[in-house]
Amino acid sequence: MIRLGIIKERKNPPDRRVVLDPQQLKKALNIFPELAAVVESSDIRIFSDDQYKAESFNVTNDLSNCDILLGVKEVPVNALIPNKTYIFFSHTIKKQEYNRKLLKACLEKNITLMDHEAFVDENNHRLIGFGRYAGIVGAYNTFRAFAIKYELFNLPKAETLLHKEDLIAKLKKEFFPPIKVVLTGTGKVAKGAMEILDGMKVKKVSIEHFLKQKYDCPVYTQIGVTDYYKRKDGQPAEKADFYQYPEQYESNFERFSQTADIFIAGHFFKAGSPKILTQEMLNSSKNQIKVIGDISCDVDHGPIDSTLRASTIADPFYGYYPGKHVEVEFNHSAAITVMAIDNLPCELPKDASEGFGAIFVEEILPAFFNGDKDGILERATVTKNGKLTDRFLYLQDYVDG
Repeated sequence: MIRLGIIKERKNPPDRRVVLDPQQLKKALNIFPELAAVVESSDIRIFSDDQYKAESFNVTNDLSNCDILLGVKEVPVNALIPNKTYIFFSHTIKKQEYNRKLLKACLEKNITLMDHEAFVDENNHRLIGFGRYAGIVGAYNTFRAFAIKYELFNLPKAETLLHKEDLIAKLKKEFFPPIKVVLTGTGKVAKGAMEILDGMKVKKVSIEHFLKQKYDCPVYTQIGVTDYYKRKDGQPAEKADFYQYPEQYESNFERFSQTADIFIAGHFFKAGSPKILTQEMLNSSKNQIKVIGDISCDVDHGPIDSTLRASTIADPFYGYYPGKHVEVEFNHSAAITVMAIDNLPCELPKDASEGFGAIFVEEILPAFFNGDKDGILERATVTKNGKLTDRFLYLQDYVDG
């Protein structure tokens, strides 16, 4: 029997999401008879204690009898129970400085740490994540920023709404001028953003038409790495070649910055890749971009020069003054408005939790009962028996630092 504990989220600002909502947890127990579960009491979770109790789950403050402790965000060091298996987004596997103490504590407390971000298949493709919901909320917030910037109308904050359909309904009720939107990326984040764009009936057009034609309604185009990067030597850009030799590439985005009114950034960025949108592009007299929704939000030496910092759900927008490369008020007359919230799915906690939980039950949970035949758990395990696992030995200097 495996005893699973759904932990209370303790990180600030509060995160209301949960990996398994009452219905998904009930489904998991029906599928896996060898699984038992308890829920740690929480006053912030989007699904209340009473909702879990209604499905006959034990809600408690004592998880010491559990084998696996399951959460979303990082667990504070003082809340870690020694000798347990924890699963959460640790934000350590990219050597994030602010979580060094957390990884050291997992080693010192003999914790087996599995990271949601490291649940990948044999081809190293992510199996689970909140990217879709980041895209959904990020696109909504970007249009909200545009509406506020130009005093068109007021849209409610996403966090005051429950479902994606509510966001789309709010957007569809309003009139947008014939703006052009460029969306980078082809993964889950970009597809989430497209759910909003398509839902509010923004017309999708080809890159060629986007760059050359004028429209009497809002339009968008979606571009990938071979569209916003080009080889320095003039040879054709190829995706596999770019991933292998990013230093051979440079930005080819200026044609979009001179055409688009809104830029929604939903791409994946790897350290060492060239910039996409530079200060020079934004400071050009030909620049047309007025609002940037940086869903990817890579702050330190990232690909978008206007992303000076992450913004917050409480204070989602700031202004970027390209002439001086500094932050100003978002409504400054010379500013480009930036939305760069780095925890967007928190604004739609019910939808995000339900979607994430469905994938966890289908893709991850079976590995605990089939001997991990596909290596999913092994690949996701960062620490075990007081040591880094082979796959994560590259973190040793980070731990020692």
